[in-house]
Amino acid sequence: MKRDFLDITDLSAGEIHRLFSLAADLKKKQKKGKAHPILKGKTLAMIFQKPSTRTRISFETGMVQLGGHAIYISPDEMGLGKRETAADVARVLSRYNDGIMARVFSHDLLAELARHASIPVINGLSDWSHPCQILGDMLTILEHRGAFDGLKVAWIGDGNNVAHSWIHMAMRIPMELVLACPAGFDPDKDLVAKANDAKTSRVRIVRNPLEAAEEADVLYTDVWASMGQEKEAARRKKAFKNFQVNDRLVEKAKPNVLVMHCLPAHRGEEISESALEGPRSIVFDEAENRLHIQKAILVTLMKK
Repeated sequence: MKRDFLDITDLSAGEIHRLFSLAADLKKKQKKGKAHPILKGKTLAMIFQKPSTRTRISFETGMVQLGGHAIYISPDEMGLGKRETAADVARVLSRYNDGIMARVFSHDLLAELARHASIPVINGLSDWSHPCQILGDMLTILEHRGAFDGLKVAWIGDGNNVAHSWIHMAMRIPMELVLACPAGFDPDKDLVAKANDAKTSRVRIVRNPLEAAEEADVLYTDVWASMGQEKEAARRKKAFKNFQVNDRLVEKAKPNVLVMHCLPAHRGEEISESALEGPRSIVFDEAENRLHIQKAILVTLMKK
C-alpha cells in the first residue's frame, strides 16, 4: 500500500527517529564514496509551481546517488490546476513514475495529488508546511547536540509554513518551542492549540524576540516575505523590523546556541551578517542535510 508524506504528523516519533538513522547511514556511505543504488531503475516526477534551489537540487542529486532518476517539471510545462487537473496529473504520473515530489502554492492541491496518485507523494513545500526542511533541521540539531533532551527552539519572525512544520515536529519530538511573532503574523491558532493538547511539547507565542531567545538551544528564522508575498514586502519589513536574529539575540541564548535559517537569507533583514556567518551558525550544515534526509524519505516510501 502506497504512503504519502505531506506533513511531519504523517509520521510517528519512532518513524522520525528511523529516518534520522537511515539518513545518517546514507550520509556516511556517501562521504566514503560507497555506492548505494537502492532505488536503481526508479523515477521521481518533480512538480514545481514555485522556483527552488535546495529543493530541486537536493531531490535530483539524491535520486542520482540512490541509482534512480528525477524528472523536473516546470510550471509552464504542466499548468497544474489550470491546464490540467491535479487528479488527472496524479493518475498519469502514477502510470509512468515511482514517486511524485511537488513544490506548490496550495496545500489543498498537494492533498488532491495524493488522493488520486497510486504512488507516494512528497511535500516539497506548500503554503501550509515544509516538512522536509524541518526533518533536515532536526537531523542537523541531532548531529550537533547528540540528543534532543531539554531542547528549546526559538522561532523569530513570521508564523508561516516553516513555523507550522516546527509546530508539527513539536507534536512528535518533546521540546520547548517559543515563537516570537509580531501581532497579526502568528501561526495558525488551531494548530498551536492542537500541539499543546497533544502534551508532547510546550508551544508558546510571544511578542518579544529577546524573551524567546532566552536560554534557547536554537535560534531559527526565515524571510519576512516569502514567494507570493512580494506585494506585502514593504508592510512586512515595517512590522518585522525588531524581529531579527542578530548578535543581541545570540548573546541572550545559551553559549552553545545553534543559529539556523532555511534559506534563502536576506542579510540585514531577518538575520544579520554576523549571525549568519558567525561561529554559532549551522545554516549550511542544515542545507546539506536536506539531501540526506530526503534520500531517507525517498528510500522509505519508494523501496518495495
